[in-house]
Amino acid sequence: MTFTESTDTPAQPASGDRRRWFALAIVMTAAFMDLVDVTIVNIAIPSIQQDAGASFSQIQWITAGYALAFAAGLITGGRLGDIHGRKRIFLLGIGGFTVASALCGLAVNPEMLVASRVLQGGMAALMVPQVLAIVHATFPAHERGKVFGLFGAIVGLGAVSGPLLGALLMEGNLFGLEWRPIFLINLPVGIAGLILGSRFITESKAPRALKLDLVGVALVTLGLLMLLYPLTRGRELGWPLWGYASMAGALVVFAALVAYERRKSARDGSPLVELSLFRVKSFAAGIAVQTVFGLALGVFFLVWTLYMQIGLGWSPLRAGLTGVPFSLAVSTAAGMSVQKLVPRFGRKVLQAGALVMAAGVLVYVWESERYGLGIASWQMALPLVVMGAGMGLIVAPLTDAVLSQVPREHAGSASGLINTVQQMGNALGLGLVSVVFFGTISDHLAPAAVGPAFVDAFQHALGWVAAVMGVIFLLMFALPKRPAQHVEGASEPVADAEREPAMAS
Repeated sequence: MTFTESTDTPAQPASGDRRRWFALAIVMTAAFMDLVDVTIVNIAIPSIQQDAGASFSQIQWITAGYALAFAAGLITGGRLGDIHGRKRIFLLGIGGFTVASALCGLAVNPEMLVASRVLQGGMAALMVPQVLAIVHATFPAHERGKVFGLFGAIVGLGAVSGPLLGALLMEGNLFGLEWRPIFLINLPVGIAGLILGSRFITESKAPRALKLDLVGVALVTLGLLMLLYPLTRGRELGWPLWGYASMAGALVVFAALVAYERRKSARDGSPLVELSLFRVKSFAAGIAVQTVFGLALGVFFLVWTLYMQIGLGWSPLRAGLTGVPFSLAVSTAAGMSVQKLVPRFGRKVLQAGALVMAAGVLVYVWESERYGLGIASWQMALPLVVMGAGMGLIVAPLTDAVLSQVPREHAGSASGLINTVQQMGNALGLGLVSVVFFGTISDHLAPAAVGPAFVDAFQHALGWVAAVMGVIFLLMFALPKRPAQHVEGASEPVADAEREPAMAS
């Protein structure tokens, strides 16, 4: 990932050039579309299962397939933008994402939907890494702080809007299409982005871009597939021997990746992954935190949706509205953590977030057990607000904390790798749902037994999530007590490094 260290030499628009704000609106809309698409699908899963006749395994792959393709392609997408031009790859990504969304909406069976979701994730991996890179190339340094603040607001808005938008589309049942509009809504947005992006976005690329490490890309993708496919299909197939062999083989593939990247780094200085970063204690710990945190979120969000809509029999709209306090708590706590808490308390804020989130999970388990199938939306508000506050204390400052001891010249590469492993963790969590949730549910349930079975499975899965948050709390002891960005006199170098175009790669 050392390609991310090169600097751009595009002719940046002058401060008075209004075109750059059109370019910002276009790339931010694309980022928003991706964020919404991740969350909007969860709310529609029960309807997809009923209408399309999808199996539990296929349901998992509708979400896991997207996450896996997205995770596996992020590094490659960023590299391609540097080599061939970020505007060009962005337009390719948003065009492909739009086509894939149409295929999802027109899917005639679960297999076509899963394949289209994998394609959609791959196109998002081309599109998303270019967003911050284009911002970097388009805006002068003194304006980037305001722009990145706006990007943070878009992220928070995406978290709130996805479930609600999905619920409203499901409730409206536009043209009798049921769940399909959640994908088809991307078409007008994507087409507009494609047309306006070609006109208003300024092209940029790295002047000394290195060659794409195709062997590294192949090894990463193969290793992930060998690990995640057996986890997702294992229960349905009765945990065959080949599944265990595949998961063990994935470790061999990852070991081969490390050995190959080490040799490639020594040979031509162009590895896919900059292995020297792992010698930095805080970075190595941060990578572990990001991976495990992504795993916990992957498990929770899918299980939560299944619990409310299948277990409790709630409508998509009610489930979407129930999640609003969670999203608002995340956004509020994230803003407070960065602006007020981390500069004063450092690492303790992140550790407090892990404990607070674990406490919210345990309260949720207790309420679910106490109220059973009669639990109301307002009774879920307390644990969801507590969980959301804990998550907000972690997600906003974690990248800064991880990067604080990384050499300045590798900050862009490190940011891209952090983003990638979080997506990998999310895909792994979605795969583990078959173990921690569906593994406790019988394959042949009478209708009256479905609700209680899903409630019990939800409680079991949340117990695992709480345990994972405890592991994250312990891992955070390896992070620096005070991120360098918040030590007086040290903020500017790292902040500048984070704004390198490859931050999103």
